[in-house]
Amino acid sequence: MKTLIIARHGNTFRKGETPTRVGARTDLELVEEERARGIGLYLKKLGITPSRILAAPLKRTMRTAQLAAEELGNPCPVVPDARFIEVDYGPDENQTEETVMRRLGSVAAQQKGLDPAALPADRLEQLGAEAIDLWNARAVVPQGWQVDVERIIRNWHELAAEVADGEALLCVSSNGAIRFAPHITGDYAAFCAAHDIKVPTGGVCIFTSQDGSAWECREWGVKAFKLL
Repeated sequence: MKTLIIARHGNTFRKGETPTRVGARTDLELVEEERARGIGLYLKKLGITPSRILAAPLKRTMRTAQLAAEELGNPCPVVPDARFIEVDYGPDENQTEETVMRRLGSVAAQQKGLDPAALPADRLEQLGAEAIDLWNARAVVPQGWQVDVERIIRNWHELAAEVADGEALLCVSSNGAIRFAPHITGDYAAFCAAHDIKVPTGGVCIFTSQDGSAWECREWGVKAFKLL
């Protein structure tokens, strides 16, 4: 059996801080270790020992992978892999969600033939929220974001093909990129209908393939640190 574990990095904002939409161009440190270590402890509890560990080349993903490896007692190095770096949120990079919603709301209003300046802030935010809902439900990319969907999907397929028979491979990435990983199951629409594709920080996803068959999602977005 082949096993592919995909995990999201830990928290980059402390409780009480105003979070921003952190993408590929915003390289933040982790602010806690619990969720990252929880990934390693959870895999250890399941008896899964990755023979390779990859991580997107950002501080938050690399550090998460290193902390998970420590808890696994795994001597293999964490290898940076730019294929799985977070998406680029374009004009919304490192902006608060309120700011993001209003910009996206203005775009949506213009598409509907409305004047954004004539709409109240709450209406703009509502329109913006609809765009984010589509992103979270079916990975429909909002206008202005720099996301090469086909390339990201291809990267996940390539990674799945690289897993050897009997191997378990761990890849630490980010929320925007991870939501495209279920394409390896062959039925993304069905997956989206059955799952919340937004993976929480420290969330663990496990895919397996038996005898060369299609990849099956065994676990998705598991908050490992809460199960220990």
